[in-house]
Amino acid sequence: MGVLIMIGQVLLGLSLLIVLHELGHFLAARAFGIKVEKFYLFFDAWGVKLFSFNYKGCEYGIGWLPLGGYVKIAGMIDESMDTEQLKNEPQDWDYRSKPAWQRLIVMLGGVIVNIIVGIFIFWMLTFKMGETDLDNTKLVNGVVPGIIGKEVGIQTGDRIVAINGKPAVNFFQDIAANSEVLMGDAVLSIDRKGEKVDIKMPADVLNKVADHKASEFVQPRSKMTAVNMVQEDSEAEKMGMLVGDSIVSVNGHPIVFFDEFKSAVDTLANKAVVINVIRDGSPKTLTGKVSAEKTVGFSHKADLTLPIVRKEYTLAQSFPIGAAKAFTVITDNIKGFGKIFKGEVRADKALAGPVGIATMFGTEVDWVRFWSLVGMLSMALAFMNLLPIPALDGGHVIFLTIEIIQGKPLSDNFLEKAQMVGFFILIGLMIFVFGSDIMKLVN
Repeated sequence: MGVLIMIGQVLLGLSLLIVLHELGHFLAARAFGIKVEKFYLFFDAWGVKLFSFNYKGCEYGIGWLPLGGYVKIAGMIDESMDTEQLKNEPQDWDYRSKPAWQRLIVMLGGVIVNIIVGIFIFWMLTFKMGETDLDNTKLVNGVVPGIIGKEVGIQTGDRIVAINGKPAVNFFQDIAANSEVLMGDAVLSIDRKGEKVDIKMPADVLNKVADHKASEFVQPRSKMTAVNMVQEDSEAEKMGMLVGDSIVSVNGHPIVFFDEFKSAVDTLANKAVVINVIRDGSPKTLTGKVSAEKTVGFSHKADLTLPIVRKEYTLAQSFPIGAAKAFTVITDNIKGFGKIFKGEVRADKALAGPVGIATMFGTEVDWVRFWSLVGMLSMALAFMNLLPIPALDGGHVIFLTIEIIQGKPLSDNFLEKAQMVGFFILIGLMIFVFGSDIMKLVN
């Protein structure tokens, strides 16, 4: 059931964005009196379609090949590669008969809609949810490094006080929204037991993020609070652990923080363990063993001493914050591609296809996560479509810009061949990202 939910979410999200993107082209074309012959979600390759109907001279439908969508604009060389109509003289409603600036707007229509949608989603999420973070200046116990944090040199208890010289007040929000840290463009200023230490993030840290996820960078150091759930049939239940127990030591080693408990049990897979707890004010000794997965089988209460800060915004205040979050997606993509071309980041680590995107949605319905991902994908789709590849909007924009500069259009023969080259480039990219997604799942 979880897999079906994941597939359903990714299909819903991508279908919505594809339809809106193509609607941008459709509305722009209609606004300039250009005839639109087809409007399709997914591709009706070889004429095979799941559903279609005609309305006012345009065929609307759903194709069988879920690799995008398209609008077929009369007189334009596009994904359909229908060049028969190019043999006739342009009509008034033909794409070729319109000024270059109008055709440029038609080509940018999909990107413009994607940007508007992305900004709107982040705006509404900011207004509805506000922002929740930790006041890093009051995080007296510092952080606990994950796999990535340990590799870059962060130690347990470190206090991160600045990013590139700027105070890291909202550090955990910054590493989620500020690409400088996880893009390898930051110097972290650390307070390590009163000593100042600077850590330069490695340029290839994005490879590690792809392998382990951003959550393996750092987490706030939280105290070992009382048990609030004991898993049924777990080792914790077998040894007699109860809700409300406060763990004070493991095999004689005092426990104050949760990371100390985790470090202790990580060395005890399938081994005996003695856990001392305080129950109703009295000490108790529990004996058992740690599972092969290095777990005991309980959860503990949230550490209420962590300095959590929540901010709420009015509708007007939310707009610039949401817009900034939306455009950060585009700047992150630009930086990411730059690192790929420099050889600092591996393409198979940085790029994700439909399978990778589906795993982001998860196997449970979380509408905040769903709309956050849809907003992110809308901005990413805008960026990707502006890449100067002939089969994409960006390729058409380049050719139209050349036409405006030189005062005459490029030949139909050149545009047709360029479209074919772009098509094969896109097929190669699709094969690459699908293969990368599958290898990530296998690994």
